Amino acid sequence: MLRKIVHIHEDLCNGCELCVQACHEGAIQMVNGKAKLLHDRYCDGLGDCLPACPTNAIEIIEREAVDYDESAVVELLTSLGREIPEAMLENHNKHQAQSTSHAQPAAPSFGGCPGMQAKKLANTTSDNSATHATDTKQRPSELRQWPIQIKLINPAADYLVNAHLLVAADCVAFAYGDFHKDFMKDKVTMIGCPKLDDNQFYTEKFTHMFSTGSIQSVTVVRMEVPCCGGIVGAVQQALQQSGKNIPYHEAIISVDGQLRR
Repeated sequence: MLRKIVHIHEDLCNGCELCVQACHEGAIQMVNGKAKLLHDRYCDGLGDCLPACPTNAIEIIEREAVDYDESAVVELLTSLGREIPEAMLENHNKHQAQSTSHAQPAAPSFGGCPGMQAKKLANTTSDNSATHATDTKQRPSELRQWPIQIKLINPAADYLVNAHLLVAADCVAFAYGDFHKDFMKDKVTMIGCPKLDDNQFYTEKFTHMFSTGSIQSVTVVRMEVPCCGGIVGAVQQALQQSGKNIPYHEAIISVDGQLRR
């Protein structure tokens, strides 16, 4: 639709970050030392950031852009660790309540994504090994930070400084028994579901994280089902957009808990 939206002249931007602080929606963030509009849907077009700019690098223009999405803004502000305006939060909660009040249609036995097909997995743990497991000391957790949901991670968190990042699909930790030992050790862990979440949001968040931070490496662990590939695409696209050469590793887990690669 044709609507008013912020336009940033990067050549005039001096990197002062005043517009970042002035934008109540968190739509403007610093990328490679320049102010950048993360996505059209985060910008309401009201221009609260304009008076804050000392170099007149920001203006309001009219162009084709997706609608302003207040729910997406709430998620963004939450992930950035910023305060959500009371009126915005009330509207978001009201919308959520209305959405959940509608009856959900019955789910089909199987259809669409192959990853939704019901499967019973054979328990390969023998009686002897199960007994032995109860006699041994509980394995310690390798989790190094909280929260772990991608949506809730603050890109400016101290634990991300010089971090080795592990980005995993939600289901991986349940499918792969040695997830803590083989993947989480000495890494900052983030999880999300590429089928149920917004992969574009993932891309924007990781782009900001890679561009402005000091991430040392990224390891992505996904399930073998096709719908899980979105988390790989989001991270790889973010790496390209960041312009940084960050070492990347990838592993795939089968639905029966085997490491494919």
